Amino acid sequence: MSTFQRARRRLRAHPFALDAALAAGVLVCMVAGSLVEPHGPDGVTRALRTPDALSLVLMVLGAAALVLRRRAPLAVLAFTGGVSLVESVTGDPRAPVSMCVVVALYTVASATDRPTTWRVGLLTMTVLTGAAMIAGPLPWYAQENLGILAWTGIGATAGDAVRSRRAFVQAIRERAERAERTREEEARRRVAEERLRIARDLHDVVAHHIALVNVQAGVAAHVMDKRPDQAKEALAHVREASRSALGELRATVGLLRQSGDPEAPTEPAPGLDRLDDLAGTFRNAGLHVLVAREDQRPEHAPALPAAVDLAAYRVIQEALTNVQKHAGSEAKAEVSVVRVGPHLEVTVLDDGTGAGRQEAPAGAGGGHGLLGMRERITALRGTLTTGPRYGGGFRVHAILPVETRTSAAQDGS
Repeated sequence: MSTFQRARRRLRAHPFALDAALAAGVLVCMVAGSLVEPHGPDGVTRALRTPDALSLVLMVLGAAALVLRRRAPLAVLAFTGGVSLVESVTGDPRAPVSMCVVVALYTVASATDRPTTWRVGLLTMTVLTGAAMIAGPLPWYAQENLGILAWTGIGATAGDAVRSRRAFVQAIRERAERAERTREEEARRRVAEERLRIARDLHDVVAHHIALVNVQAGVAAHVMDKRPDQAKEALAHVREASRSALGELRATVGLLRQSGDPEAPTEPAPGLDRLDDLAGTFRNAGLHVLVAREDQRPEHAPALPAAVDLAAYRVIQEALTNVQKHAGSEAKAEVSVVRVGPHLEVTVLDDGTGAGRQEAPAGAGGGHGLLGMRERITALRGTLTTGPRYGGGFRVHAILPVETRTSAAQDGS
């Protein structure tokens, strides 16, 4: 940083000292200007002269008032204008007291709004110039009288330009700060949504596979002594379920890795194409599951978006897991996937009568299964209906739009 920049920053930190230095500089300029005779004896050359006592007093008073120009700009302008008015009427030859008015008018224009600048500037120029022309010792067309009009106009114009530039810079700064806050809020929102999505996936994977492992492990322990072959089969299902759980956990946790990681999983997310395998895992655990599908898309109809495909799979997975855990050992489940126009309808029914049904609210001992399903469906602008069936059992019904906002935008582009 240069010496000039350091001095400038130091002066900005002490505005009163800066105004005092400005007042001293204006006083020196006014005194220096008052020592020069505008017109010499021959009417062309200039000569030195001694200003009278009243002019010196008026110059000192006008310069001293500029020290307070930031605190009371209008009052300082009125005071310096009065001082300059007295000098314009009585000074012969006239001293440049109006210089302090120019500085005060610049301060008012830079510190207030444009309408105030216009009103105050026109009033100041009119009063000072009119008084100098009418009551001054010089002819009305004298150059000194026109100089008062020109310099006051320059002061008001310069102050208004500085105020406009400050407002423009401040608007740019506020816009940049607002954009930065918006980016930070958007980043936080995306992080929160990603954490919530990963939490849902982890819940679905863990709840599904651990429930199956628990059932198969109980079967193996029950028949270990009397029917070792059936126990081995149950343990094989436990091993398969655990292997599948580890694979899905690895794929889900792998989403937390940085982009470009060569070890990041590349296996696609599960979808309805794996619905038969999903139903098979529950059948191996002893749950009677019937699957009915009529979701084949007609010709020229859009394919299921990946988000919709995954959401439908997870809803069925979570619903069947809840049936396995809560509906009782003799319960039967029916899964229906139907494509109706622009929507995909997924229905899971059961006839269980066991205790601890799915409708237990999340946070009251019932887990987060229904809450996770509702969040998935709502995020895709779909609807989810859950509740007990008449005569026993439970019903989960989800309606998902086939054309999500993202896919529609891609088709339009």
